[in-house]
Amino acid sequence: MTISPLPSLGRRLIAECGLASSHEPVDETLVVALLERHYHLGGRLERLATEKDDTFRLRTGTDDYLVKVSPPDEEAPVVALQTTVMLFLEHDAPDLPVQRVRPTIDGNASVVVESNASGTRILRVFGFVDGLVWAQSEPETHQLAEVGEMLGRIDLALATFTHPADRRMLVWDIQHFHHLGRLVAHTSNPGHRRLAQEVFRLFDEVVVPRLNELETQVIHGDFSPHNVVVNPYGDPFVTGVIDFGDTVRSAVIFDPAVPMANLLGRGRADPWQDARTFLEGYERIRPLEESELALLPVAALARLTLRALLTNWRAQHAPQRREYFLSHAKDDWINVEQAIAVPLDEVVTQLR
Repeated sequence: MTISPLPSLGRRLIAECGLASSHEPVDETLVVALLERHYHLGGRLERLATEKDDTFRLRTGTDDYLVKVSPPDEEAPVVALQTTVMLFLEHDAPDLPVQRVRPTIDGNASVVVESNASGTRILRVFGFVDGLVWAQSEPETHQLAEVGEMLGRIDLALATFTHPADRRMLVWDIQHFHHLGRLVAHTSNPGHRRLAQEVFRLFDEVVVPRLNELETQVIHGDFSPHNVVVNPYGDPFVTGVIDFGDTVRSAVIFDPAVPMANLLGRGRADPWQDARTFLEGYERIRPLEESELALLPVAALARLTLRALLTNWRAQHAPQRREYFLSHAKDDWINVEQAIAVPLDEVVTQLR
């Protein structure tokens, strides 16, 4: 099978997000030295598996911290966007359990690790949010609605936020989904290709004609079960929101579409049940227009399909992170198939 190359915009989206990057891991001894010099922090450094940053847990004996070093091909303004949005929420919505930025001893939000022909790497330190992530729990119905409420609160708080880099190009941003159709050719399974082609058809027919009409703002962009820390046995259920690495200015409906995508299928007799519950919670805080609700199911299907497509593509291009990628998307095609089997009109009626 001959695979057509991605169109120029698709290649740009992937390149600017660092998805094709295979940079060498940062030297841990350098990280230790920078932490001591700029933060007066020392302790045991433990590397964590993540999408593209070099990420560590620092155990000092008193407090734990999350240390991130950006990849060399992620531009400094984009890293600054991610940090600034967290600082904004800490200042303007301090009641939200958003991960906190730890400043340097000089009051800076980050440290330049190195600057050379391959780009600048930036080190940041955050408070470590301990506990289970949502993906490790089985929330009851009211708890799942609480997760939706939390994203609604975040979106309300971010309504006025702006940043020079917030219009960044991001391959995960659902507004670009229709430019990535050639990723289908990188999936060897014919059944999976047919599912993806049907989702692209729906997106082209339902969402693309309305893209320029949708309300936009800066959104979290990846409010997934791996980025929400919870306490299954207490109240509140949501105890932390982490990882603003996909923050971007996009259509508001694409923010709840991400967690809804993660809730589709999953062997349920009603494959949209959990997604509806999440949305009910979200709309208690941040109601959507009825015309936007009609687009939301297709947006959720698009996001889930995109993850399935990119997982295979990325596992081929970055085999050292293959296990991490596949662990986050092992059931995606099954869930797409279950969810898309429900007539779209029926899904939209249930969401209203």
